[in-house]
Amino acid sequence: MVLLRIAGLALALASLLCPALLLAHQDEPLILDPDVSFDPGIDFGFDEDIFSGAFEQESDKSPTAKWFEDFTIRISQSTSGQANNHAIDLGPFGSFPKEADLETNRLQFNIRYQNALAPGWVLQGSMWYRVYWNQDYEYVSNGDAVETEGQLNDLFIQRSSGKHSFKLGRQTVVWGETVGNSVLDIINNSEFRDFTIIDIEDARLSQAMLVWDYFDSANNSSLSTFVNLYPEFNPAPIRGSPLFFDPGFNLPDYDRDGKVLIEAGTQWKKSFEGSDIAVMAAYLYENQLRYDPPLPDTPDARPDINDFFLLGFSANRAIGRLLLNFDLAFSHNILADSFAFPGTSSLSAPINLRKDQLGTSFGFEYAIDNDQNVSLGIQAQTLLDENEGLLPGQALTNDGVFGSWLVRYSNALRNGDLNLSATLQGDLSAQSLLVFLGLDYTINDNWSVSSQIISITAKTGSFLTFFDEDLRLGTTLTYTF
Repeated sequence: MVLLRIAGLALALASLLCPALLLAHQDEPLILDPDVSFDPGIDFGFDEDIFSGAFEQESDKSPTAKWFEDFTIRISQSTSGQANNHAIDLGPFGSFPKEADLETNRLQFNIRYQNALAPGWVLQGSMWYRVYWNQDYEYVSNGDAVETEGQLNDLFIQRSSGKHSFKLGRQTVVWGETVGNSVLDIINNSEFRDFTIIDIEDARLSQAMLVWDYFDSANNSSLSTFVNLYPEFNPAPIRGSPLFFDPGFNLPDYDRDGKVLIEAGTQWKKSFEGSDIAVMAAYLYENQLRYDPPLPDTPDARPDINDFFLLGFSANRAIGRLLLNFDLAFSHNILADSFAFPGTSSLSAPINLRKDQLGTSFGFEYAIDNDQNVSLGIQAQTLLDENEGLLPGQALTNDGVFGSWLVRYSNALRNGDLNLSATLQGDLSAQSLLVFLGLDYTINDNWSVSSQIISITAKTGSFLTFFDEDLRLGTTLTYTF
């Protein structure tokens, strides 16, 4: 049966923008030097009860007021859009005009809660809630009406005692050393909707997990084990978003129909002077669903899942201001098939084969000084015995060595109140390039503003062909308390 796979879309979208989320700075406490002496003969005229009211006010705080101190609330209004008029050359599919257009116009509430309930106990959670205004693509797809949406980012309770720590609830597990471009960061699923997200760490979604960590301080090692109690999958792009493509039928979520799905994995890590190494193994489901075509007279495709085994190794090495990192992943029994994406010059039929894959990611992080840093991450993967099982004339989209590279630079100015950043990302075959420039300014302890510029170039045949020559501008105003 012909199968449609949308994994290529998730790979292509891992280079999308997320606006900076700035947190307010805490005022430094006033510290009195006990060694400073004063002349007792001087009368400053202070009443002995001058400070009593302040301390009484602190002690008289209501339980409700103290409870609210555990919350951090961020309110942000963001607007972004495609800024230049141009046309996309789709080869045999002709030319597609793209006009300047507002894409996002939304108000977002981010709420974070953290409370040390008792010695050894911590409760933590975060969520967001959005209001989509006029001209936002969610507003348009909702029939030109205001749309709202909320999402729980994480919510877990942690119990620590001695060498053991347990966390239960919605959370994320990160194994890779190469920040933003690791072959090992595939445990949690992710979501790419539009050009407000660029990095995998911003798109990563939490899942319901039980995590046990064991720390052996005598040997500078640790053991971390997770059980995913309810594995989830990458959601399909939202209809109406810039990244949505219409296959001609609906792409629904996977229907578990009473089936019990569980993922599990273990990581052992050991620290040495200036370096860390880790080995890991996991049983997982591929985050990206496959879809069988709909049955006759039905509008929905039929989601299919695939389980596989992951073996991994990671290491880092600090040399002065330089941190080298390395990840290695061996995936057994993953799905390897071609994927037809709008804008490609040839649409080959999907291939239903399960293969082994070897992948690596490596790079460095370098602190130029206390305010500037730069990082590089390169990801490369290849299918083992890629031609085995192919029929005459068939070819895999991801043949040979495929992957991506990521370069980041940041500079903090004006005591950290002004931050400049630049991100460049492309694929190893030099088919596409995304350039992101950002500026974040902290006005005071509560207010901040950020702006972004995104430029995309892509050759015919790239997954980003449809966004070639796009120039996007965005701005976000944030209030935090």
